Amino acid sequence: MILQIQPELVKKECERWSKEGVNITFEIRDNRNGYKAGALREGMKHSYVKQCDYVAIFDADFQPDPDFLLRTVPFLIHNPKLALVQGRWEFVNADQCMMTRLQEMSLSYHFTVEQQVGSSTFAFFGFNGTAGVWRISALIESGGWNDQTTVEDMDLAVRATLRGWKLLYIDDLKVKSELPCSFNALRSQQHRWTCGPANLFRKMAGQILRNENVSVWKKLYMLYSFFFIRKIVAHVLTFCFYCVILPATVLFPEVTVPKWAAFYLPSLITLFIAIGRLRSIHLLAFWVLFENSMSLVRTKALVMGLLETGRVQEWVVTEKSGDALKTKLIPQVPNVRFRERVHLLELLVGAYLLSCGIYDIIYGKNTLYVYLLFQSLAFFVVGFGYVGKYVPASSS
Repeated sequence: MILQIQPELVKKECERWSKEGVNITFEIRDNRNGYKAGALREGMKHSYVKQCDYVAIFDADFQPDPDFLLRTVPFLIHNPKLALVQGRWEFVNADQCMMTRLQEMSLSYHFTVEQQVGSSTFAFFGFNGTAGVWRISALIESGGWNDQTTVEDMDLAVRATLRGWKLLYIDDLKVKSELPCSFNALRSQQHRWTCGPANLFRKMAGQILRNENVSVWKKLYMLYSFFFIRKIVAHVLTFCFYCVILPATVLFPEVTVPKWAAFYLPSLITLFIAIGRLRSIHLLAFWVLFENSMSLVRTKALVMGLLETGRVQEWVVTEKSGDALKTKLIPQVPNVRFRERVHLLELLVGAYLLSCGIYDIIYGKNTLYVYLLFQSLAFFVVGFGYVGKYVPASSS
């Protein structure tokens, strides 16, 4: 997630601060080998790193408060077993469009529940790759930055934990950042965020099982809850059940799905997710439809990660608009080439859901068609790219 910033502007800014007596250095590499892991690994090779005990990491769109280090480094100083301290993401453009509001809901739950629970109960969570401070000795002992997957951040967190290090997440330490507002950028991001963990699970599951530095309960949490349920089952279950199996029940009336499994339990889980961002609770129905639509992208990415095939090592930089481009944002419609905007698989699933919905209206004996028609509409909206914003290409 890197904003396309002119290196010359960054260099001039560094020079300005250097003239004021700040110890700052501008570094850039001439290739993309290893992507972000490669860049971080290259950065750790500089001579001045040997004089430091900690390294703070921020993606280009993050805006930490001036007291960020004062609120993180003391934890590392006073707890020698702590390898990482990470803060929570807040979003400066959450109100930019419906898609950013829905992303905010998902990520708010991720930080409020998933990250906080993992940190407080097992001193383990998946490092989000930014807004964190690492103890350099722990980083080196754990093997440094590895580009074996596209989630070098989570990879390092797992390896550090297996070495006996602890991780700390601070929920009230908020760092401003930006959400992708174009749908293609979100698709690429979600592909990497799903494919990477699945591929990491494939490569690290055996090491976690054989490790002797962590307890059985922590192993169970890492393998079952963190990886298997949240990174694999959740995506497959969402797509297969709500977009394939449940619609098919209208074609085969002898097959019945209990209401508690189809509606009551999912509704309860959805309400728990809404707790993370109560201001958007009125958007819950849209969030469900959008998440079900995105489950197709995630399921494809999951299969690639587990089988280590296709675009498993693809790293597409997530486009961010930046504050300077806010006035240029327009709805993502005709200005994008048709081929880039249309997603065939989403349209096919939308047609399948629409057919099931119409069949249920004509021959069915329940009201499942209400869900099917709305969900098919969501897939058509996503399939034709009428979601998010269109960010005009930079003239530079």
